[in-house]
Amino acid sequence: MDVKQKALEKHYEWQGKIEVISRAPINSAEDLSLAYTPGVAQACLEIEKDPSLSYKLTRRKNLVAVITDGTAVLGLGDIGGLAGMPVMEGKCCLFKEFAGVDAFPLCIKSKDVDEIVHTIELISDSFGGINIEDISAPRCFEIEKRLKEKLDIPVFHDDQHGTAVVVAAAMINAVRCAGKRLSDVTVVINGAGAAGIAIGKFLLEMGIGDLIMTDINGIINRDEVYDNPAHNEIAKITNKTGKTGDLAQAMRGADVFVGVSRPKLVTKQMVASMAEKPIVFAMANPEPEIMPDQAKEGGAYIVGTGRSDFPNQINNVLVFPGIFKGALEVGAKAITEEMKKAAAYAIADIVTSEKLSPEYIIPSPLDKSVAEAVAAAVAKAAQKG
Repeated sequence: MDVKQKALEKHYEWQGKIEVISRAPINSAEDLSLAYTPGVAQACLEIEKDPSLSYKLTRRKNLVAVITDGTAVLGLGDIGGLAGMPVMEGKCCLFKEFAGVDAFPLCIKSKDVDEIVHTIELISDSFGGINIEDISAPRCFEIEKRLKEKLDIPVFHDDQHGTAVVVAAAMINAVRCAGKRLSDVTVVINGAGAAGIAIGKFLLEMGIGDLIMTDINGIINRDEVYDNPAHNEIAKITNKTGKTGDLAQAMRGADVFVGVSRPKLVTKQMVASMAEKPIVFAMANPEPEIMPDQAKEGGAYIVGTGRSDFPNQINNVLVFPGIFKGALEVGAKAITEEMKKAAAYAIADIVTSEKLSPEYIIPSPLDKSVAEAVAAAVAKAAQKG
């Protein structure tokens, strides 16, 4: 039985991957009076006087909404919010299992940016943070931007920023392992959607030497005008040497390749054309841009993928549970660039110098110590302001 069929059978068995568990015992009349009426009224009145007490008198401080409109679910595309619910439930499982954070899935039956933003704004008082998930680009950029302006709780689009942070963590160690420096490397990112652009911007924040973005039409450069505003924005801060052409030309002489695109786009010859000790993060799922064995044959020094059956799995689960845990613990109003950088270095630091190797540049997604390390680093960065 393959994993898809087995997973389907388990979903029939589970009939949902999350449930609500009561934290207040109800075994007597007094219990009922304390948890509910008449005693609960006092907690309500305290929150009415001081809304910040909602973080102390309710579960809000540890509750995240995982929200989608179902337009970009995994590699399945626009399948709708209802069909995306199993993914949202799975995300909630990961929040709880890895960080002890309670999360609730919400699927919005709309593709309208105004409606989605307004809906989330209306329900935001129930939560301590908002995790946006599987919303297609470029709408996701506008939704996140507007929510950050309107809400006083952390808003995090994991497809963008979770991916960016985990790639950066892997990059820190891969570059170190290869005997290079972030400030000297040229990185090629293939796939200029939400994830690719977020990775690119964050790597520039982390101090990489140069970035070349490519999409289906080739290298993005500042001499072109694009229909997508995000492409015009990224063009202004990348490709210092003005390279033009296709992906093969972009990779020539580059130190690092990051793929968030489609299978089988990279060849052994393209890897061979890269700089000494090339680093290849082929993250398309379920089949990467180039299989690890082929990348190695092309001379790749380090290979990472999004898959669990190869070394160096680059997986967002290393990021979002700890980031939210840290942000919630200190009552952060937003997740800043400094908090994201702290998360990236915390993940990278799990891999000690003694253990670092081309086959081990990033901790296992199943390592539950990562969330605690990330949470501590993020909380510290948030408190520094």
